[in-house]
Amino acid sequence: MGKTIRVAGVVNDSIVDGPGFRYTVFVQGCPHKCPGCHNPQTHPFEGGTLMEPEEILQSMEKNPLLKGITLSGGEPFCQPEALAYLAKEVHKTGRDVVCYTGYTIEQLLSMEDPHIRELLEQVDLLVDGPFILEKRDLTLLFRGSSNQRLILVKPTLETGKITLMEEEY
Repeated sequence: MGKTIRVAGVVNDSIVDGPGFRYTVFVQGCPHKCPGCHNPQTHPFEGGTLMEPEEILQSMEKNPLLKGITLSGGEPFCQPEALAYLAKEVHKTGRDVVCYTGYTIEQLLSMEDPHIRELLEQVDLLVDGPFILEKRDLTLLFRGSSNQRLILVKPTLETGKITLMEEEY
């Protein structure tokens, strides 16, 4: 059993938080507090609802059309241990994991918390970088500002070079 996750909310069938139908978990708590953030209610670290990873997995099982889970926020990398466990369990069901973060992948890789690396290794597609209001672009796929990248994590970790997802997914 994994640790509990402080959740701001969930969306059972999102089509905007990654490819295909997604179960999106918005975690509670974010240190970035980006001006113009789409989810400012997720910034405080207190509040939200405590959920067991198994609750989320059971809820996901009710929708056979889901391609995967999206971890959003708030900042998922502030709860890396519990979310790494959840992501591993999601992979066991044959589904993929998308994660949004206000950190860049370079910042995440430089952090010394082994749970951050563990979560990163469970992510298939990482949307990295803070939302920057001045770079807001509503035409971009799965992200809000032009500084954010769609990173394929596995090949990036294998080669040490950033591998971006093609815009036509």
